[in-house]
Amino acid sequence: MLGAQASRLPGAGETPAIPFFEEFMHSSNKAINIWLAMVGFLVVFLVIFGGWVRLTRSGLSIVEWKIITGILPPLTQEAWEQEFTEYQQSPEFQKINRSMTLEDYEFIYYNEYIHRLVARLTGMLFVLPLFYFLWKGAIPWRKSGIYLLIGLGFAFQGWLGWYMVSSGLIDRPSVSHYRLTAHLLAALTLLALCFWAGLNNVYGTERPLDRPQRKSAQALAILMVVILVVQISYGGLVAGLKAGHASNSWPLMFGRLIPPGLLSYVEPWWKNLVEAPVTVHYIHRWFAFVVLLATFGVYWVARKRGFYTAVRQGVLWMLGLVCLQIAFGVSVIWFRVPVWLALVHQGTAITLLLASLFLNHRIRYAQPLPQAIPATKSVKAVVN
Repeated sequence: MLGAQASRLPGAGETPAIPFFEEFMHSSNKAINIWLAMVGFLVVFLVIFGGWVRLTRSGLSIVEWKIITGILPPLTQEAWEQEFTEYQQSPEFQKINRSMTLEDYEFIYYNEYIHRLVARLTGMLFVLPLFYFLWKGAIPWRKSGIYLLIGLGFAFQGWLGWYMVSSGLIDRPSVSHYRLTAHLLAALTLLALCFWAGLNNVYGTERPLDRPQRKSAQALAILMVVILVVQISYGGLVAGLKAGHASNSWPLMFGRLIPPGLLSYVEPWWKNLVEAPVTVHYIHRWFAFVVLLATFGVYWVARKRGFYTAVRQGVLWMLGLVCLQIAFGVSVIWFRVPVWLALVHQGTAITLLLASLFLNHRIRYAQPLPQAIPATKSVKAVVN
């Protein structure tokens, strides 16, 4: 009996899997955790709803950036007609939507209006409680750096959003795909910082004693995040270039596994990697498997080193999510970019990013337990 019990004890350096939400609710920083979770949820909503705004061609419907007065939509028929008149001067109306009616315009206007309004509210939801927590000392000034950075990030993201929109109001009916990708990455950076700050509050940041033994796993886990961010960036480029429509077949593209001319659409050749829709689409569809290989690498190291059960299980979840994401990506291609499926694909990418950050945090900070006592020694100790 003693031997059987001993065999179920955690091994050397293994941290028992404590449910995240149990730690979350019993943390001494519960109010801060709830605040960060609310902000993070709204950022996720903004990213996915931003995808909806883009896919419904609503992002260029409001042609001015009114920081204060833009909080309210048009309230009278005259105000609506004025907004519509201003939109009619834009390249999008002139080149694409010349047959649009005022009723049609109200639909795309409200899409963009909701996106901007929720963005404003999210920024306020972060900044106002931050002042309160700093004033009350719930967030010590020595630990306030990450929170102040997030606050500045929200201000920068607001400016970046308008900088992106303005690129589609001059001479072309679309925004710069570079600016769109930057806007996406800035939003995900805000989400990542909120999530990381929350993990610090829930689990702490005390350095584990066996930190040197974790270096290889840490390096691979960081590399996995970098590769994932590159893939997400290419997703942004695909969205901005509307490159998802470049091909509706998989694994072949134009009847070939490697279509000809991938580096000859524009000059110099390297610009094809970020500007040619067909090439960007091709890179995005196959770079997903690099993400899969990187995730396999983390799992292999964790398993080989007898790493923590919770981490190994987490990487298995990551592997499952990556495979699911690849399936969604292929489906988006096959079904010619349906809006709902494209949004699910985008949401899964966000889930993958958060899961990879969680794994990095646990590999870096999870505290080991004392080594289990072998069963024979336990029995001997009882006999003596």
